[in-house]
Amino acid sequence: MIVSMALGMTAAATLPARALVELNVNKGNVEPLPIAITDFQGGDALGAEISGIVSADLKRSGLFAPIEKSAFIEKISNPDATPRFEDWKVINAQALVTGSVSKEADGRVRAQYRLWDTFAGQQMSGEQFFANDANTRRVAHIIADAIYERLTGEKGYFDTRVVFIDESGAKNARKKRLAIMDQDGANIRYLSDGRSIVLTPRFSPSRQEITYMSYESGQPKVYLLQIETGQRELVGDFPGMTFAPRFSPDGQKVIMSLLRDDGNSNIFAMDLRSRSTTRLTNSTAIDTSPSYSPDGSKVVFTSDRGGRAQIYVMGADGSGQTRISFGDGVYSTPVWSPRGDLIAFTKQTAGEFQIGVMRVDGSGERILSTGFQQEGPTWAPNGRVLMFFRDSAGGPKLVSVDLTGRNEQSIPTANFASDPAWSPLLE
Repeated sequence: MIVSMALGMTAAATLPARALVELNVNKGNVEPLPIAITDFQGGDALGAEISGIVSADLKRSGLFAPIEKSAFIEKISNPDATPRFEDWKVINAQALVTGSVSKEADGRVRAQYRLWDTFAGQQMSGEQFFANDANTRRVAHIIADAIYERLTGEKGYFDTRVVFIDESGAKNARKKRLAIMDQDGANIRYLSDGRSIVLTPRFSPSRQEITYMSYESGQPKVYLLQIETGQRELVGDFPGMTFAPRFSPDGQKVIMSLLRDDGNSNIFAMDLRSRSTTRLTNSTAIDTSPSYSPDGSKVVFTSDRGGRAQIYVMGADGSGQTRISFGDGVYSTPVWSPRGDLIAFTKQTAGEFQIGVMRVDGSGERILSTGFQQEGPTWAPNGRVLMFFRDSAGGPKLVSVDLTGRNEQSIPTANFASDPAWSPLLE
């Protein structure tokens, strides 16, 4: 458990000042903001570790440019005191982060930070957090989220986790395990033992719960897994093959495609409370990869009913099925943005795999990444970053890219990794 408390503004905050520094992330080309992040005082190496995680999170977003510590002029000894702003303006630090870490009498860690606008001479925000030793990395991610939100006006995405398929062993005998980690690749732990093939894990938007497919019985079946308790249950024993289950935005339904004996793959929704199933498409084509809009009113999916796989949108009840993609190539794995404004997809054309986005009416298609073999985009909860997997050197690895397409980052994992799914912000 993590407890937070706001820190009061210091005397410097009462001084007249210009408008506080901010980033407009809605511009097409955002220049990274120079920011100085000092080592948090106290806590021995823990202070430097926390500030290092904050710095890495912000840098990886592509919106911030942390300044090398060797350039710092003022050496912060009291993070609560007003900094010498002139020393930070000289090195063009438009924002400054100071902080401290200490151990409380009850054994908890107390971490606090202050965010300063160096050119306006003001404190912009400040909080302190109390957590046990196991949650110190989470505290760093929460601080990074708070700084991101204060400077951009939008929620961050650093205090999140990613569930994925960990792949190890020879290519013709690959062991696949469910795994989960922090969004930066830290704290990996395994959720299955690898004795059965597992595929397509997806997070619930409302609970620390995932849905995934397993071949442990020889046929793919859909399961729900409580991440913290390990409790697992079978969603349903459907005849035929099951593909690509995803939660509804309220976490009360799972939508998936089912392959029946007639060879047709259609889309069905299951109410997790009543276990009743509703058929949403009824075509002789392959309809698959459904994903709800964030308000739950619509579903995006792929279908080859027009001759090759393209993207379609329909009402959540199956009504108004409309094709929205008309580009060359084959489209797959569409996923609706948490912001509701874009749909991410995989596209295969001219021997290349592309990760792209389009508006919900199909207009404004933009390719963010192109590679030999890459697929499976998943959205960060703020709708600004995508993660996907790319097979480039004998096996798949995880990669993230922002909506500009310029800030591409490799996500470190011990083994090969595929099928990522991003969690909501943790509570």
